[in-house]
Amino acid sequence: MKRLAGAFVRALLVVLLIAMPSVLLPQTSIDSAQVIALVAIFAAALTFSEYNTTYPGVVEFRDAPPFNRIRFLSMLVTVVCLSLMVKDVIDPTPLSNLMAVVGDLVGRAIDFPYSPVRLVLQTLPEGTSIEAYDLMQATAGMAYLISLITLGVFVVLIRLSRWPSPDRVFNVWVNLPTFDPTAGGDVVDRLSRDARFNVALGFLLPFIVPMVMRSSIDMFDPVSMQNPQTMIWTISAWAMLPTSLFMRGIAIGRIAEMIREQRRAAQEADEAVFAGNR
Repeated sequence: MKRLAGAFVRALLVVLLIAMPSVLLPQTSIDSAQVIALVAIFAAALTFSEYNTTYPGVVEFRDAPPFNRIRFLSMLVTVVCLSLMVKDVIDPTPLSNLMAVVGDLVGRAIDFPYSPVRLVLQTLPEGTSIEAYDLMQATAGMAYLISLITLGVFVVLIRLSRWPSPDRVFNVWVNLPTFDPTAGGDVVDRLSRDARFNVALGFLLPFIVPMVMRSSIDMFDPVSMQNPQTMIWTISAWAMLPTSLFMRGIAIGRIAEMIREQRRAAQEADEAVFAGNR
């Protein structure tokens, strides 16, 4: 019953996350509402099925809090903040105006040459209005700041809690369902290599994605970014995906270190037993 209740609450939270822009923004079309409802139902069903079973599926670190909780909370805060900033342009309120002012200050502070925010702004088509440019600058700056804060909070928490906790069993099979320990090579070496790859990719992705979008601008519809919900989800994904890769790389590195320490402790115990038998 505890697992069932937890899976149900997580499914509701996922629905809340997906529906948040539609709830905060006015004038959502019927077609958009239907698509959002369909995506929310699918995501809720996937979340419920993942957390209601004892066997691993596709969700990583399912039984290793606070990894997924930090990621979800960060994504929720990002979507809410960006939705309020967009709402201030369409239907301003005191709260949305405050968020817009803060976002404008953050966006201007982070928008310096060769920064990820500047690269995102360079993907805007020619002839973009000043209002659209300022909104993109503010939302990108706010999303990137939240991602940096998330990464810092995660690093501090796992160091303070010594994650993964030595007092709790860590099941690699459940928490890393896509990792095959029998694929060949030493498990620790493979985990360490995957950790370095994720950290490197997380660092480069905020710079690579705008460059790819800019170089293939003809393949994308620049008008689609004028859709408020499209812009919210695009900027949120651009900011949170690198952070998620950073967190995954750090977490896998900690797991590799945990296995290395367990091997070292087992080896020392065997040596002690051998010395005692002599």
